Amino acid sequence: MPAAPLLRRPGDGELIDVAGVAHFFRLTGEHTGGRFAFEEFALAPGTVGARPHVHEGHDEYFYVLEGELTLHTGDGEVTAGPGHLLAATRGTPHGFRNAGPVVARALCLYTPAGYENYFREVHAAVSAGAEATDELLAEFRGRHRTTSHPLPSARSESEPVGPDLP
Repeated sequence: MPAAPLLRRPGDGELIDVAGVAHFFRLTGEHTGGRFAFEEFALAPGTVGARPHVHEGHDEYFYVLEGELTLHTGDGEVTAGPGHLLAATRGTPHGFRNAGPVVARALCLYTPAGYENYFREVHAAVSAGAEATDELLAEFRGRHRTTSHPLPSARSESEPVGPDLP
């Protein structure tokens, strides 16, 4: 028998605060049989969401809802406002921050699921008294097939970011 649809109401989900970023996971691997995880996150002005890094075990898709995110790509930066989507597939360097004057909100789809456990692990460590240093984050990233990437140089917003999705 097929599974019934899952309705998530506005307050349904798992809130995980990591290094000043509120990750609100609406769906995790537990809900999707490991196929994907889906979150909404908010970044205050001046907040770094993630320094440039590369995932080898999953893809990430960012969709900006409000405000602006400065997205790091493998070879530069671009400012993305509402309606912009960044596809950061396996092996693609990426990162993001809020350089704007207002809170930025975005959605992120992870496929397959599992990276939500990175956020859970970092949150648990920090809640137990650890400091969210670059070294600690690198240790946890390594457990989830993720490595740091050097900061990119600046890029013109008119330059293409990368290939369009088919």
